[in-house]
Amino acid sequence: MIFVPNKLTFRGIASLSQLSETHQMIHKMCRDFAEGELKPNAAKFDREHMFPAEQVKKLGELGLLAVEIPTELGGAGLDALAYAIAMEEISRGCASTGVIMSVNNSLYLGPVYKFGSDEQKNKYVRPFSGGQKIGCFALSEPGNGSDAGAASTTAVLTNGKYVLNGSKCWITNGYESAAAVVFATTDKSKKHKGISAFIVDKPSDGLSLGKKEDKLGIRGSSTCTLNFEDCQVDPGNILGEPGFGFKIAMMTLDAGRIGIAAQALGIAQASLDVAVDYAEKRTAFGTSILKLQSIQNKIADMALRLESARLLTWRAAVLKSSKEPYTKEAAMAKLAASEAATFNAHQSIQILGGMGYVSDMPAERHYRDARITEIYEGTSEIQRLVIAANVIKQYTS
Repeated sequence: MIFVPNKLTFRGIASLSQLSETHQMIHKMCRDFAEGELKPNAAKFDREHMFPAEQVKKLGELGLLAVEIPTELGGAGLDALAYAIAMEEISRGCASTGVIMSVNNSLYLGPVYKFGSDEQKNKYVRPFSGGQKIGCFALSEPGNGSDAGAASTTAVLTNGKYVLNGSKCWITNGYESAAAVVFATTDKSKKHKGISAFIVDKPSDGLSLGKKEDKLGIRGSSTCTLNFEDCQVDPGNILGEPGFGFKIAMMTLDAGRIGIAAQALGIAQASLDVAVDYAEKRTAFGTSILKLQSIQNKIADMALRLESARLLTWRAAVLKSSKEPYTKEAAMAKLAASEAATFNAHQSIQILGGMGYVSDMPAERHYRDARITEIYEGTSEIQRLVIAANVIKQYTS
């Protein structure tokens, strides 16, 4: 029986041991996989900009590429809390693998399952649930990132086909994906209400890929631009209905922020792990530096931010599974967790000193990987706007 938590359940969650048996099993499975398959290879994936193809395939076999998709469509049939727990543990082992997993779960399968027809689900969900294929999400453009309603990519209905023209940038899984959820303007006069969502096969005539971006971190995942030049898409590949794209995008990003929050938790936890392990072994002034008050203060601050962000993330996940509003909570979780990841990665390097600055230790990789979590799927500035708007609404409605 699948455990689906509710608000009352969350009030009783204070530690891993208080989670359901299902969630504890997910945690152990993902922890073991990360320790055995990801952590030993994460530096290589990063150094060589190498897509972890073998590991991603195994994630699919474990059901981790479609955690919330029902079993009849090839998914694990679990809830959002299980997804958050899994994402944290996978990202703790390798943040690049974490974002590959997050995009397929939240940004691709999420909207296709929620808004797709039965025919679309059979074609674009089932094969993407078990690791045979992965998907991507194409919303941002060279001229707009946070302003999702300003899509300049167009889709014009011509001779029974939608013809797409424009570019989408910062596309995670851009090179490896077999389909993309693409947002394009079908009626400029309606502004954000004139945006539609399409499922676009990859490859397709008229769709080309830009160069792989050379990034600061998360180097094991590919990021590129999708260029559309008279790319024809069948009307049957519209997701939802024409003009519904902006709403699909916003709802998808709410869910995606839980995944990125969990990814950030994994980076924050990995940074704390490295710092404590090093401080215990490193001696100075005749003792382990772990006994120094200045080091203990740093560790206390790191643990405080990590565990606070984890509870916010779990809360958002529980609300999502309970089918209650969670926009504000997802934004809070993403903001807190991404800032915790950046803070912990910084403090980890401080504790390691010179050893933190060299690639022989993973601290510098965590530092580089953490930085993007404050940017993608909504910058920290956007999260604050979302939180404020929802808080103000509570007072004024």
